Amino acid sequence: MQEQGTGCGCGTPDRQSLELSAAPASALGGDASPAPNDAPPTDTAERRRIEQAHVPGGEFTMGDATGHRNRGDGETPLHRVAISALDVDVTTVTNADFARFVEDTGYRTEAERFGFSAVFHLALAAEEADVRGPAAGTPWWRGVRGADWRHSGCRRSDLDGLDDHPVVHMSWHDAQSYCSWAGRRLPTEAEGEYTARGGIEGATFPWGEEPIDQPPYRVDVWQGEFPRRDTGADGYLTTAPVRSFATNGYGLWQSVGNVWEWCEDGFHPKSYRRGTTAAARTTITDPTGPEGGGTRVLRGGSYLCHASYCNRYRNAARSRNTPDSSMGNAGFRTVSPRRSTP
Repeated sequence: MQEQGTGCGCGTPDRQSLELSAAPASALGGDASPAPNDAPPTDTAERRRIEQAHVPGGEFTMGDATGHRNRGDGETPLHRVAISALDVDVTTVTNADFARFVEDTGYRTEAERFGFSAVFHLALAAEEADVRGPAAGTPWWRGVRGADWRHSGCRRSDLDGLDDHPVVHMSWHDAQSYCSWAGRRLPTEAEGEYTARGGIEGATFPWGEEPIDQPPYRVDVWQGEFPRRDTGADGYLTTAPVRSFATNGYGLWQSVGNVWEWCEDGFHPKSYRRGTTAAARTTITDPTGPEGGGTRVLRGGSYLCHASYCNRYRNAARSRNTPDSSMGNAGFRTVSPRRSTP
């Protein structure tokens, strides 16, 4: 049984660990404790430009059935879950999508207000004075002053040619603010796993069991020696356009790989165990995560995931970070507002 990578997604540091290993946010030129500036809901029919797929309701076995789970992530016990039908974005939110939201509302992300975000060391394009870190425990991450959704590598970078790439440097709060504007919501963790599987019961990946990091490449992940060398054999060092490779059985692009996707739920490593005492005999309908807690669920892995480190590009893989943390490999997709946010 493989049990590796017990930290946050691909070793992604939270905001506080970057501050502690570098400098306080106030020293980086941002507000050390901004409150989320949620955009008010508006009539957004024209702004819902992300195509959605209708995913029929059904049951599935949630959790890792293959033995590839990561210690501490809480991917077991296996339990039966029923999910109601829903409409889900076929892609993650892109830079162009998020730009429309910002143009309409004037929203400033938490990375912009804190003054920095986490950038992977091979994607750095910053001046030395702007680089803080490395982050404690994850030395391949740096806190970079001026890094945000418009400037993924440093203050001098831009979005030229990246309109159809996933928006990154998104905190959970940022994703929630976008949802308020768009009249949508984040998927629950159970919905995220159900839709990622594409209708294939028990499979490791959305397409089945064929290897993820060998040709023919099916998704944007790491090839090479993590974290020193990415060969780019799949065509990308960092993010790929959201409609790259092939869709899963529900018509969703890159439901694993490319970027981590925030979910609605709070995270707890024992949430499956606490909520599924009689899991072998009971089907749970539309479950939500634990209330409270300091972290939120991330799903799907990213361009940094590799079998030698975290192996979290699997359907069942879970990760987490604090809701005010942002990084260069995390974004989100939305689902229809079938029910109120718990």
